[in-house]
Amino acid sequence: MEKTFHQKVIEVVQQIPYGKVTTYGTIAEFLGSKRSARMVGWVLNSQKNNINIPAHRVVNRKGLLTGKTHFQGINLMQNLLESEGVKVVDNQIVDLEKYLWKP
Repeated sequence: MEKTFHQKVIEVVQQIPYGKVTTYGTIAEFLGSKRSARMVGWVLNSQKNNINIPAHRVVNRKGLLTGKTHFQGINLMQNLLESEGVKVVDNQIVDLEKYLWKP
């Protein structure tokens, strides 16, 4: 049985290495759908209480922490990233290319 888009997104996000980030669009493009970046966000939002999915490692194409409102506490996403050594200033990854992971 073929996996759903939802399942594929979760599998990709679970592969993002510690200390790295990727973008919603990068995941969508990897899965063969360049226009589905927003759908990747919806999948991650549906999993916001699942601690086994490192959704904090997914940011928008400019490195902005656009998903931060879906985490408990206003700074949890940034705190998690910084604890992994990712530099964040004003809700944005500093030097996104340095931390960017592509599946």
